[in-house]
Amino acid sequence: MNEIGTTKEEIDTPALLIDLELMEKNISTMANFFRGKKSVLRAHTKVHKSPMLAQKQIATGARGICCQKVGAAEIMASSGIKNILITNVVATPSKIDRLVKLSKLADITVEVDDTTNCELISKVAMKEGVTVNVLVDVQIGSGRFGSDPGEPSLKLVKHVRSLQGLRFKGVMGLDSYLKRVEPRDQRRIQIKDAQSLLLDTKRLIEKSGIQVQEVSAGSTGTYDVIGNNPEVTEVEAGSYLLMDSVYHEHVPEFECALTVLTTVISKHPDGNIVLDAGMASISSAKGPPKLLATDTFDADNFEFYQLHAENTLLKRKNRAKIEVGDKVQLIPSYLDATIIRHEKFYGMRKNRIEQTWPILTTNAST
Repeated sequence: MNEIGTTKEEIDTPALLIDLELMEKNISTMANFFRGKKSVLRAHTKVHKSPMLAQKQIATGARGICCQKVGAAEIMASSGIKNILITNVVATPSKIDRLVKLSKLADITVEVDDTTNCELISKVAMKEGVTVNVLVDVQIGSGRFGSDPGEPSLKLVKHVRSLQGLRFKGVMGLDSYLKRVEPRDQRRIQIKDAQSLLLDTKRLIEKSGIQVQEVSAGSTGTYDVIGNNPEVTEVEAGSYLLMDSVYHEHVPEFECALTVLTTVISKHPDGNIVLDAGMASISSAKGPPKLLATDTFDADNFEFYQLHAENTLLKRKNRAKIEVGDKVQLIPSYLDATIIRHEKFYGMRKNRIEQTWPILTTNAST
């Protein structure tokens, strides 16, 4: 069935919609920021999980992409994307084997923060006759990944360089834990403090005579600080493309371009309205969804009430007109956990489908 040209009212629900005009605005906002900067964008794909959307990001200036899982990197590489950073520790034997084999087919870089892990990757890389690029992850406050800054990270770098099958490319640091600090001026201060741990480590490594080719950091919520530092070579950001309601509050220059389209399937005299999308279609991990006002739906006259497995309940504040069969759009509070519940995006322009994209890495969990 050719869905191109189908109106929003004709789309079966629940469905994942992308407002193409808003997404294109987000792309332009990010591209304009990096114009003339020494740093470049490395587009994170863990949110949208679509090679086609990743290609759009690359076409508008991204150097390459980030993947959180080896499985996602395999799918992205098979779709023609060859510059991939895996922003996760790859530790199990089967994943290391796949990582090394993937390095034969694409320009793969992986983060490391432990000597044993480096030795395991090195052993497999030597067996396969390939060299794997690595970034040493420096702990800058996230409490997730990273070797301690300063001398411990320098020691790890030297260990990486002593191992065959590994190529030290640079350092990275996870600062996304600061992306929702408010007010934004205070966020900028905290980002710079965390960034100094990464850059001081980078300078210490260089002082020892080792070249640091890459410094990778950042997120959608920290891009404006990280990307303005000339010592940073790339900024890892991905949520900016589509945005969710919670993240939008902290970086309002990026619009919420993604919604879940639902249908009113029941209404009751007490004011309850039942939609056909629930937790199986939209995540409430970071709060309830928001209602999108449209030409046919006055969001101010309704409020979110309950989220069930397959239904959302709204309450009508007054006697605003709504009928069974009407369409309602929900703005997710959390993109990542919403998108994995769907198989494809509908790219919409002026309420008609212009393009569809499969969400190919939804099940790439290893």
